[in-house]
Amino acid sequence: MEKVKNLSEDTLTQKIGVLVRREVEARILAPIIRDIGVRFGEDGVKDVLHSTIIKIARRQGADLAKSMGGNTAAHFLDSLQYWMKDNALTIDILRDRDNELHFNVTRCRYAEMYRSLDIADMGTLLSCNRDFALISGFNPGATLHRTQTIMDNADHCDFRYSFRDVH
Repeated sequence: MEKVKNLSEDTLTQKIGVLVRREVEARILAPIIRDIGVRFGEDGVKDVLHSTIIKIARRQGADLAKSMGGNTAAHFLDSLQYWMKDNALTIDILRDRDNELHFNVTRCRYAEMYRSLDIADMGTLLSCNRDFALISGFNPGATLHRTQTIMDNADHCDFRYSFRDVH
C-alpha cells in the first residue's frame, strides 16, 4: 500500500514557485475579501486576514528551514530561488557575509501581478507583510529591517537581514 503524503507538509512553493502561488491565492482570496468586507466591515476582515497570514508565514518559514537543511543566512539565500522563479524578482546583493544578507529588489513581478489583477491595495497584505514572520519562523534569531517596497511605490525594496545561529 502506498503511503499517503502528510497534507500538512507544504511543498507547493518548491514545485511552482512563489509568484504562481501568490497569483492563485490572490485570484481566490481577493473577491472573497471584498465580499466579506462589504458584509462585515473591511477593517475587521483585513485584521483577521493579516493575523492568519502571519501565522501561516511563520510556519512556512520553519518548514522552509527544514527543507533547506538549516536556518543560516546561506540557507536563506539559497531559498530565494523560490521567490525568484520565473524571473519574479531582480535583486542586487549588497552584503552576504558575517551572518548578514542585504539586498535590494529592483524589479518585483509580485507588485506587477497585483496591479495587473487590479488589487494593488491588497499586495502588501497578501505578500509583503509575510516577510517578517517568515524570517522569524525560518530562524527565531534572525531579523529583517526594511524601510520601503516597490509594492508601496518605492523604486526598490531594501531587505536587510541579520542572522543569529539558532537551531
